[in-house]
Amino acid sequence: MSGITKNLPGAKRIITAIVGGTVVLIGVALLVLPGPGLLTIALGLALLATEFEWAEGLLKKARAAIARKKEKPN
Repeated sequence: MSGITKNLPGAKRIITAIVGGTVVLIGVALLVLPGPGLLTIALGLALLATEFEWAEGLLKKARAAIARKKEKPN
């Protein structure tokens, strides 16, 4: 197996971390800016959860927060 194909799982993990982390940070910014902050954070955590177990727990909390937000009248 060549060196490039052997490092692909690691590269995929790094790219997932960068993209997912960026989406989470955008979601955090959208909490104070106009936009769907919680939804964007959940999307970023869903991306991170494909590679990292710790993100799955945070994703469950984010889904619960979104459900509470939907139930609460404005």
